[in-house]
Amino acid sequence: MPYPIAHFMFFMYCFCGIAVYTTVRSNLYHKLNLKDNLNIMLLIIVGGFCSLVPDIPAVYNYFVNGNLHHTMFWFIPTHSLMFSYFAFTLAVIIGYVVYRDLDKAAFLGIFAEAAFLSHLLLDDMDEGGLMYLYPLYNEPISLFSYVDVGFASVNHFYYDIACYVAVFFICCVMIMSIFALNKLGFEFEYKS
Repeated sequence: MPYPIAHFMFFMYCFCGIAVYTTVRSNLYHKLNLKDNLNIMLLIIVGGFCSLVPDIPAVYNYFVNGNLHHTMFWFIPTHSLMFSYFAFTLAVIIGYVVYRDLDKAAFLGIFAEAAFLSHLLLDDMDEGGLMYLYPLYNEPISLFSYVDVGFASVNHFYYDIACYVAVFFICCVMIMSIFALNKLGFEFEYKS
């Protein structure tokens, strides 16, 4: 399990690179006012928090049970697509309270979903198997299981499929993040 700062940095620099670039560039040229900077801070806070949501039970278990078990919240696996609805819903509610616009709130939810999925990506690369499809399929699945093995040690077809699925998953999360950022005002310059 990577440390929380690794999850935050992985999301911010791999999937939100355009937002980091835009913010730094716009602040260097003094193009942003206080409201713009507060909107950017909201994105960083929501994205950072949602990139850590799957590990929230670790905080509870640390203080109550004295351990860092973090894979279950009651009976729901936290590292699953079903649990990701919590991050999406929370971000939509926060977005609606702040923006008073359901479209912008939905895009903030998509951004939060991309942050959550980046956490799953990093954990899958490290641990090799998460319960993505709970409750439809209750066994761990690893998108990166065949990517790091020797080329001759596995079936060529399975190796290719595993590589395509892993790269496709990473691309989907990137596209979700870029799409949401575009709708929230980020291109190569921030639009107020």
